[in-house]
Amino acid sequence: MTDDDITRLLSRSSPEGIEALYDRYGPLAYTVALRILSDQSAAEDVVQEAFLAVWRRGATYQAARGSLRAWLCTIVRNRAIDRLRGERGRPHVEAPTVIQEREVSPSDPWAAVEAELTGHEVRRALAGLPVEQRQTIELAYFGGYSQSEIAATMEVPLGTVKGRVRMAMEKLRVALTDPKESPWQKP
Repeated sequence: MTDDDITRLLSRSSPEGIEALYDRYGPLAYTVALRILSDQSAAEDVVQEAFLAVWRRGATYQAARGSLRAWLCTIVRNRAIDRLRGERGRPHVEAPTVIQEREVSPSDPWAAVEAELTGHEVRRALAGLPVEQRQTIELAYFGGYSQSEIAATMEVPLGTVKGRVRMAMEKLRVALTDPKESPWQKP
């Protein structure tokens, strides 16, 4: 079943549509929520809420604005961040340092290639960053923290956070576009 088939089923509120969507993207949705929340139970709750939202508004999906996968991941990410921001006095949580592998369908070879290349290359590039820059990027992208929250968490000025993000993103861009030309990375 393709994403287009799933979309048609969702637009008709067919139970098979949400079932197929969960079978295909449930593990990915859980991984996104877990990276942001660092709590298995909360991640499960967020995924359930996200799939319920998709079930209720499946007809609002517009393929022209992005893939079904991206739409679902955006819903999960936004709900996870909303949950984080709703917690009062949340404890300091270290962002995960390992990007989890995700299973891809054997019928989608491009997704398998993307997952393998992206996961390996991103992990390698992140590992090559200086510690402060890597932690800043992990908090921002995997932890869902804003730059102001990162500054408070790391106890540094906001300008320092912005500078670290800018430098880290430039180093990641160089490393991910041509790893051989990256002067800051160890062989």
